[in-house]
Amino acid sequence: MFDSHCHLADAAFANDLDGVIDRAKQAGVVGALCVLSVGDEEESAAAARVRSLWPAVRFATGVHPHNAGQFAGRVHEIGDAVGGAIDRERASALGEIGLDYHYDFSPRDVQREVFQAQLALARSRSLPIIIHTREATEDTFQILKDADPVRGVFHCFTGDRAMAARALEMGFYVSLAGIVTFPKAEDLREVAKLIPDDRLLVETDSPYLAPVPFRGKRNEPGHVARVVEALAAVRSVDPTVLAAQTAHNFAAFLGPNVSLQKA
Repeated sequence: MFDSHCHLADAAFANDLDGVIDRAKQAGVVGALCVLSVGDEEESAAAARVRSLWPAVRFATGVHPHNAGQFAGRVHEIGDAVGGAIDRERASALGEIGLDYHYDFSPRDVQREVFQAQLALARSRSLPIIIHTREATEDTFQILKDADPVRGVFHCFTGDRAMAARALEMGFYVSLAGIVTFPKAEDLREVAKLIPDDRLLVETDSPYLAPVPFRGKRNEPGHVARVVEALAAVRSVDPTVLAAQTAHNFAAFLGPNVSLQKA
């Protein structure tokens, strides 16, 4: 199985990265997508260590909506900044990008401009995108519609049936994380039943959102097995079948591993 979204280069893993990777492999995780933040030099340095310890890991990079304010008044620099990061990290996807109107760490108009600029870059690079959206559904879909054609995934999905249907209609993957194991997440489990087999991805978003029974502790890629088990139960399939299907979807989402071809 694959963890389609984690932050292995986060400082939370600095002291025991070897052990985290070993536990992931023991749990049956054969690869992951490590998401990086453009401009974070410490994270970029940690990514090099991740790459050396676990060559099967692939990378994504982008300007998160929380950090969009850094480009206020200079959105025209997005192409060079993000494009350069994509090249340095040999990124297979652009993200996570999008809108977050819950925290509003960056002005909403700047978030929208930075999102649009990165979508244009993704089109020019033929890269899939990783969408982060929180309390910004209508603006997110309108911007994606205007940017069409783009392809990608709604990561750590927590929306309702209508939102899932819109994402699927646009050809996006839907990725579910440890939240699906939470006792009060019954509505999300109902949504999980409706996602077509070939559009489903699984993730941890580690070090955040650890699934039951690890809730409240640091999350890690090995815990994606718990997400697979929970979804398999919800969808009435064998966990090994769901793991294989989501692994196939992960490969289709990212395409060939160009970074290995260049190595």
